Amino acid sequence: MSRLTIILLSVLALVYLGISAALFIFQRSLIYFPQPRLTPSGTTILTLPSETEHVLVSTQLRDGPKALIYFGGNAEDVSANMPSFSTAFPDYTIYLMHYRGYGGSSGKPSEEALVADGLALFDEASLKHQEVTIIGRSLGSGIAVHVASLRPATRLVLVTPYDSLQEIAAKQFPFFPVRWLILDKYESWRYAPTVKAPTLIIAAENDEVIPRSSSELLASRFTSGIASFKVLPGTNHNSISSSPEYLPLLKGQ
Repeated sequence: MSRLTIILLSVLALVYLGISAALFIFQRSLIYFPQPRLTPSGTTILTLPSETEHVLVSTQLRDGPKALIYFGGNAEDVSANMPSFSTAFPDYTIYLMHYRGYGGSSGKPSEEALVADGLALFDEASLKHQEVTIIGRSLGSGIAVHVASLRPATRLVLVTPYDSLQEIAAKQFPFFPVRWLILDKYESWRYAPTVKAPTLIIAAENDEVIPRSSSELLASRFTSGIASFKVLPGTNHNSISSSPEYLPLLKGQ
């Protein structure tokens, strides 16, 4: 092997290792994109008791029997959903969780932290409400599945969900050891089999972010008879909520 070849291989190895190191160091900045909070009128701010202050948006209705908890996408200001959700679910108290680092919440997001916050929020809501529906969209679907596997949710709705965020990332960076580098794996397949709540999975026909095959694979992980699957035609990952079928499906109609 010539000296030039050795030098070139060494440079390529250093570049590969450098990119791998960068993916490891900056991985959470590739997953989470914190957004500021809109906070529409008619809402209150709740602080979830935890080591890190956690800001939540709730409707003014606090004592009804039904509640809805929503875990949003990785670049979503969840408070923007309050007007449409309040109209669609007039007899529900609505809890929209701002992840750590999002919407005025302090701290930094991670899978462990967000699942812990989601469990704490469910426990808080279940003290006031007999029925708690969980909705998770995109990134939030992983939190929703995990929480529903550990808590008695009345109903679970997953919008553009994935079977495993780790596998999605591995396909996006096929030449790098992402499966060994990624910290926040969000392995929904691991928790789906223990979910007992009736579950609806909503997929976009032309999802360019989460392959429909990943959503379909997740649907197969649930115990038989638990999960149903619906594809909204003509929609993509971001436009799915604009479909006229979207809110009725969330409501269970």
